[in-house]
Amino acid sequence: MSMDLELLCEKVNELSREVGAFIKNEVKQVRQQDIETKSLNSLVSYVDKQAEEKIVQRLAQLLPESGFIAEEGTSDKVGEIYNWIIDPLDGTTNFLHSLPVYSVSIALQKNDEIILGVVYEVNQDECFYAWKGSNAFLNGNSISVSKNLKLADSLLATGFPYYDFDRLDTYFECLKFLAQNSRGVRRMGSAAVDLAYVACGRFDAYFEYSLNAWDVAAGALIVKQAGGKIFDFKGKQNWLFGKEIVATSTNVEQEIASVLKKYMQ
Repeated sequence: MSMDLELLCEKVNELSREVGAFIKNEVKQVRQQDIETKSLNSLVSYVDKQAEEKIVQRLAQLLPESGFIAEEGTSDKVGEIYNWIIDPLDGTTNFLHSLPVYSVSIALQKNDEIILGVVYEVNQDECFYAWKGSNAFLNGNSISVSKNLKLADSLLATGFPYYDFDRLDTYFECLKFLAQNSRGVRRMGSAAVDLAYVACGRFDAYFEYSLNAWDVAAGALIVKQAGGKIFDFKGKQNWLFGKEIVATSTNVEQEIASVLKKYMQ
């Protein structure tokens, strides 16, 4: 079956904006008693769950044969060919503390390949998206990764470990080196946003571990279609389910890869 990925991406964009509006509307409504702890420092509220239900329901209509890999487990349907990889609210902790960086992340996987990705950053009303064979876009305008030539001129992003502390010492050694050899390191609190910001050149590179597929699937495709590189800490391609990811522009790829190999292996 041939699929119009551009049209499908347009529909997913609309959906992500609708869900984003729902999330933004709820930011003042969530009370402390609405917050559940799934595991150490992994928080969830009715907002995540309802947002995911809305997404799953609509995507099931758009592509009836598809299955779902979704953070809140709203659907356990597995598709033979197509599976949506969904984070209904990436940056839940930010959201619950009224920090304005969180996003809706939706990707479509065909067999083992991500073929469509949408990241909608709710507070800035910025929709980043791409599909297989397309450019990467932000609100209709084509985007590309940073042109900075070296690490020394780069602004980097990361995510601090919040439950897997086994590699904390080496992580902070790595962070120290990068902080001393770049223009600085930022920590936004939404992996999907970090990846989107690499795609549009705001960050030159981003790395993090202890992540899930729904955190990275959409953003990684957008980075690739924007001309960037995606790999794991070993420089390999086990980033979707391997719980670690690096996203860089092509210019700083070698420098970033060598630093992460040195410190994070």
